[in-house]
Amino acid sequence: MMTTSLRTLGVIPARLASTRLPRKVLREVAGKPLLAWVVEAARACPQLDQVLVAADSEEVAELCYRLGFPVQLTSPELTSGTDRVHAVAQVLDADVYVNIQGDEPLLRPEHIAALLRPFAQAHVDIATLKVRCTEENIANPNAVKVVTAADGRALYFSRATIPYHRDASDPVPQYWKHIGLYAYRKRALNLFPTLPSSALERAERLEQLRFLENGLNIYVEATEHDTIGVDTEADLRLVEARLRALHR
Repeated sequence: MMTTSLRTLGVIPARLASTRLPRKVLREVAGKPLLAWVVEAARACPQLDQVLVAADSEEVAELCYRLGFPVQLTSPELTSGTDRVHAVAQVLDADVYVNIQGDEPLLRPEHIAALLRPFAQAHVDIATLKVRCTEENIANPNAVKVVTAADGRALYFSRATIPYHRDASDPVPQYWKHIGLYAYRKRALNLFPTLPSSALERAERLEQLRFLENGLNIYVEATEHDTIGVDTEADLRLVEARLRALHR
């Protein structure tokens, strides 16, 4: 439980029709479906009062029923994880909703602790995470980069290499990789579906840009612990090796 007594609900959007790696949440990884690893990791985070899967299909819901995971079936027409978290928020009440991607099996309690830290300030409505970007990910479009203001507000998220290091004689800037975990107060979450899909969001395929382009602040907390979001077959193999090493 948070010392601030905020009620926290962890929501795991689980989309069967993912575009880059279809049906990935049902893929077996180290002896379990990928989604099962994510749910178990979220349940191990004491800062979350409840964990729920927001499924886009009966097939995903059936897996949850079989494994005893709380699940809510959401419309397959919803286009983003934030939309699925919003759908859950219309049924279940909480002060802060935590959006845990259904492909983040290496989630740790330290991630959730960092993610919730900004909510000690009443003006913070949306938070996310960043980690120092490794050299091999600086130019990798699958590793989203983020730049922030001095107070932690996100200035921009991009699949491109930002900031651009123009002059080689200057020190190399610190690059930050975005970790796709989000937390929202309900008032911000309720705004999301009312905002038009933004040009930047469509260009980068990054839903968080809808908030920025419409003038809402996202606060970014640093963490020392990276994750591996599963977007490709190579990611799947890497995650499997990591999970087998962690659970020997």
